Order: sequence, then C-alpha cells, then structure tokens
Amino acid sequence: MGITTFTQEFTTPIAPTRMFKALVLDSHNLIPKIAPQGIKSIEFIEGDGGVGSIKQINFAEGGHLKYLKHKIDALDSDNLVYKYTLIEDDVVFDKTESVVYEVKFEASSNGGCVCKMSSEYHTKAGVELKEEDIKQGKEKAMGLYKVVEEYLSANPNVYA
Repeated sequence: MGITTFTQEFTTPIAPTRMFKALVLDSHNLIPKIAPQGIKSIEFIEGDGGVGSIKQINFAEGGHLKYLKHKIDALDSDNLVYKYTLIEDDVVFDKTESVVYEVKFEASSNGGCVCKMSSEYHTKAGVELKEEDIKQGKEKAMGLYKVVEEYLSANPNVYA
C-alpha cells in the first residue's frame, strides 16, 4: 500500500471562524439548504458530531455517487482544524483503501482566511495515483466552498 498526498488552498474574505462553523460544525444543516442540487442531506449515523462520529452525505439524484460516509478523526474548534476519513461510499474504488482529509482555516491579513486542505490517499498495492484521478472530487469540493462563501457574504450575521 502506498500513500499519495495532494494539497490545495484558497483564500476567502470570510473570517476563519465563520467558515469553520459553516463547513464543519453546522454543515449537516447548512449545506443541504444552500446546495440542494448537489447534496440531499447530511446526517450523523453514529455519534453526535464529535470525534469518532460517522457522518453520511446523501447526494441528489443524477450524480455519480449516492452517498459517502466519513469518520471524524479530529475536531479542533480552537485551532479550526478538521480531520476525517472516507470509510464508505456506493462506488467501488479500485485504486484506494482509504482517504484521509484534513482542513485547516487560518486567518489572513485582510480579515478573511486561507483554507488549507490535504487529501491523503492510501492506495492499493502497485497503484500509482495521479492528480487527474481525483480532479473531479477536488473541483466539487472547491465548488462547495465557493457556495458557502457566497452564502456567508450575502448573510453577514450568520455564524458571526
């Protein structure tokens, strides 16, 4: 088994605590409300949202995935860090054993934040993963971050 890591980051004018609350702490309520065309629902099927909880994301009809399950590995509200592992989905991945994600929200000099994300792909023996293999997932994640940014910009008192 090999490990391939990809990183990406983007800046936003939204304060880091607001992005963390929207994308991590309250995502199960907010995301289906503001992005129903992509995500039908998010629910905790085990736990209450803390470390060890399992969250299931149910996608809207017509996408290539029906659901994903994540296990929360770390949730640090003081340092705005969230780490979770993809443990199940409805598509058979023939290249990976698991995927571990970490997201960190850091303050930027303009009052907004820098969102730093890393994805650690634990590949099956003999498999080499290229960035093209995960491009679609990265683009969808960035699209979701932008939707949240737009919503928070339009609603400055939400998660303030």
